[in-house]
Amino acid sequence: MHLMKKAVETLRFKQVAISEEEEMGLLMAILLHDVGHGPFSHAMEHSIVNGVSHERISLLFMEALNEEFDGALSLAIQIFKGQYSRKFMNQLVSGQLDLDRTDYLKRDSFYTGVAEGNINSERIISMFNVVDDELVIEEKGIYSVEKFLVARRLMYWQAYLHKTSLAAEQILIRILKRAKELVNNGVKLEASSALSFFLNNEVSFNDFNTDVLQTFARLDDYDIISAMKEWQFCDDFVLSNLCKMILDRDLLKIKLKKKPISEKKFLRLKNAYIAEKGITEKEAAYFVFTGAIENQAYNVEKQNINILSKSGKIIDVAKASDQLNLKALSKPVTKYYLCYPKS
Repeated sequence: MHLMKKAVETLRFKQVAISEEEEMGLLMAILLHDVGHGPFSHAMEHSIVNGVSHERISLLFMEALNEEFDGALSLAIQIFKGQYSRKFMNQLVSGQLDLDRTDYLKRDSFYTGVAEGNINSERIISMFNVVDDELVIEEKGIYSVEKFLVARRLMYWQAYLHKTSLAAEQILIRILKRAKELVNNGVKLEASSALSFFLNNEVSFNDFNTDVLQTFARLDDYDIISAMKEWQFCDDFVLSNLCKMILDRDLLKIKLKKKPISEKKFLRLKNAYIAEKGITEKEAAYFVFTGAIENQAYNVEKQNINILSKSGKIIDVAKASDQLNLKALSKPVTKYYLCYPKS
């Protein structure tokens, strides 16, 4: 929200007309754009509710607040949904160089100690301009944008998709999946009233009435942590052991490869674990599994980052850059992982 204020100041200084109402809409939209995130962010996105993204839940919260405040968020909602006539406003909230990304890259770089993610967000914002109601970056800011895209790529590999983060996130997803499975089979699990509601009910987007939204709003990381502290003592081998792994920070071993994991190796590890623990194949699948992750710092097919040249020509950053690696950054890189118990 602070960065959005800076962006509005910069654009007004460059003679881009932004009314008080539009400024308030931008500030509300950026403040609330992620309010729909559940506990542990993306890890729980499809575990607690059925296939409902945090963006859709954010919109539900914004619409509920709009009703409460007599339509005061109407413009913010239009901007958030990309329905407002001035396209650059949506790009500031949700684009490939939006103020969310410029904020979290710098913040997460600081808190994780991954220095490569540190970007000059002030410099990027100072290079903002608008042409035909679309956001552009002035040519002299191209190196800051290049640094931003490289930083984004590195932060994904070194922090967000780091193998330890990945293993922990996959275990969390499986904890909720197993808990729901047990509750559906009549097993009673201790949990907060809010978490119990989502364990006992299959909630899809159409089920999100006011009461369900209020219940979702009461969920946070503590609901999950306190539940895991109880569930580690339950009789179910799968749920108990998965919870202990998170609580004791003794995670599954994870290997990352450039090629898909061989079926032979996967089956050997799974069968060895079944034999060792005397569990079923379905139970073993919670501990031995494969998957894929993708990292694409810049998508040339989605709301491009455009550079405004001194001659007034607008060029996509991948073409304007003299760094050959920007073209490489626009190609998705896929890595394959295999998780299995250390034993």
